[in-house]
Amino acid sequence: MKTLKTLTAALLIIFTSSAFANDNDDTKKSEKLLMDYTIKRYINAISHGEVKGISEIFDNDVKMTTTRNNKIESYGKSDILGSLKFTENAEQNCSTDYKFLEMNPTQAVVKISMNYDGFSKVNVVSLANTAKGWRITNISTSIY
Repeated sequence: MKTLKTLTAALLIIFTSSAFANDNDDTKKSEKLLMDYTIKRYINAISHGEVKGISEIFDNDVKMTTTRNNKIESYGKSDILGSLKFTENAEQNCSTDYKFLEMNPTQAVVKISMNYDGFSKVNVVSLANTAKGWRITNISTSIY
């Protein structure tokens, strides 16, 4: 009887700890679905070079446009990821902040400002709420 009680207690401990582990995994998965997660991951990538696993926050058809010398240049997902990979672990010497320009349950537009000494870089980022969570669909960059 004592062995049965010990075995039952051990099984309860195992099931309880595995349930908590699953809760943590579920929490991490649901966190990745949030808009806040996507925005902060993008800011950490462009400001602090934290690019590991960054492709998950971009839609497959994401586009980035920038204006250089009065010419608009466009880039796709592979170009964006390559550029971010180039800046991996690079800490930008700037202050970064963001604000929501528009937000509803299916899409959002966020202005991210990176203020350096003497100039600023602004990214206007469009996000869409997809079945896989909030994904970046468009980035428009300007430097002034």
